[in-house]
Amino acid sequence: MPKGSLALLLHAHLPWVRHPEHEEFLEEDWLFEAVAECYIPLLQLLRRMAAERVPLRLTLTLTPTLCAMLRDDLLRERTDRHLERSLELAAMELDRTARDPELHTIARHYHDRFQNALDFYRREISGDIIGAFAQLQEDGILEIITCAATHGFLPLMEIVPEAMRAQILIGRDEYRECFGRDPEGIWLPECGYVPRIDAILQEANLRWFVVDAHGLMYGEPRPRFAIHAPYFTPAGPAVFGRDRESSRQVWSAREGYPGDPAYRDFYRDIGMELPEDYLHTILPNVGHRRITGLKYHRITGSPQKEPYNRDWAMAAADHHAGDFLDSRVRQINHLASILPVEPLVLSPFDAELFGHWWYEGPEFLNLFLRKAAYDQTTFRLETPGDYLRRNPTQQMVSPSPSSWGNKGYWEVWLDHCNSWIYPHLHAAARRMTDSARKHASTPSPFADRTLRQLARELLLAQSSDWAFLMKTGTAVEYATRRTKDHLLRFTRLHEMLESGIPDEPLLEACEERDNLFPNVNWKHYL
Repeated sequence: MPKGSLALLLHAHLPWVRHPEHEEFLEEDWLFEAVAECYIPLLQLLRRMAAERVPLRLTLTLTPTLCAMLRDDLLRERTDRHLERSLELAAMELDRTARDPELHTIARHYHDRFQNALDFYRREISGDIIGAFAQLQEDGILEIITCAATHGFLPLMEIVPEAMRAQILIGRDEYRECFGRDPEGIWLPECGYVPRIDAILQEANLRWFVVDAHGLMYGEPRPRFAIHAPYFTPAGPAVFGRDRESSRQVWSAREGYPGDPAYRDFYRDIGMELPEDYLHTILPNVGHRRITGLKYHRITGSPQKEPYNRDWAMAAADHHAGDFLDSRVRQINHLASILPVEPLVLSPFDAELFGHWWYEGPEFLNLFLRKAAYDQTTFRLETPGDYLRRNPTQQMVSPSPSSWGNKGYWEVWLDHCNSWIYPHLHAAARRMTDSARKHASTPSPFADRTLRQLARELLLAQSSDWAFLMKTGTAVEYATRRTKDHLLRFTRLHEMLESGIPDEPLLEACEERDNLFPNVNWKHYL
């Protein structure tokens, strides 16, 4: 019998970025790159394992904003266009590198990879990534969990608890729309936790969630088995702690596997280096360069980058998968020797790490999952929900306020560079609550439409991504504009609703631009 369990959790999330008013929009590439480099490879490897009956269980968050983008017809068309352009550019690179055997080999790899991705997207899943993941859940490979509606950082909504509640309940509702069932678990955005959340999760019938290690270790009373077992909160839902040891092996800038010199360098892309006239043969000339996914260098660990060698990278991935397996076996053997219960190690990662930031990540994951299934007997792969079903009796603990951000609390999302947003977000949340209560009993059709759009604009303004981008200095102008634009549209719609004078063109324009969550229930703000 296994001595313990390993729960791998991949958190797949992107903010809502959809701009129908532009034929080309740079930030939409975030989605297209994630589809090409992460979601398609992940689907392919899991479908192969399902066909081969490899015994495994994996937990996957698909956030409501990501699901909405993957289901949107316009963005699906643009994703197809991105894959087709990538294939055409790779074909051009075959010609350009024909006289350089080393680079030509890499170009051939990219051409084959993009051809495979485009064929898979068009022919095997007909552009329906959500449906393909849903089938893997039906097949028993995945447990898909939900998240707050727009990945809002919940602790900083505590001052208006109705906003926190709406984020969670609308996230649950959107999961039902996508997967035809209720979710069992939820990924709290940024692992942001305050005690008020427990009762909302209980109301939403969500059975478990995850906090960072210190969120459990500073809990009351002190957890008997540290972070290696779940605990029930006073309101009912179970809480799991993130294991830092296993996370560090992958995430750490110093120790993590993705920094190995054999792996592909993320930053050396032909879109930033080759002549623009050449690139614009395929890519549109929109006044800025863009990432293409065609990269010819490995990390090397020195300023002088050497050509990428796919065989060396695959050998490194195999070595690291074996090392990760050996580390988990040692860890769980040790835990089993000192704990009176079957230990659980929960390792969560951003899904986009595997393939986008770490190009060889899907191959690492494939090798590790196969080794875990066939090359050891120390632990079983399972989901947190599986573990709870097998171990329904646990200690009760009240976790401590916490997040998995820098220093463990709120400083990433509440800093001098982004703190200005919160008075406006809180004022809008109060107006949303007041309007919902005012119109709850007998809303007119126009008021109902307006309240739905008010909810969408508020939810989108609350996305934790905007504060995060402001803090990190990445896409600051875009993040600032998105926050201001959603708040401005919310304010104009609210004034229209309160005045009782309909402005149909304004409402239609907002509905066209921000069309996610078509059945959003604004009564969750009551």
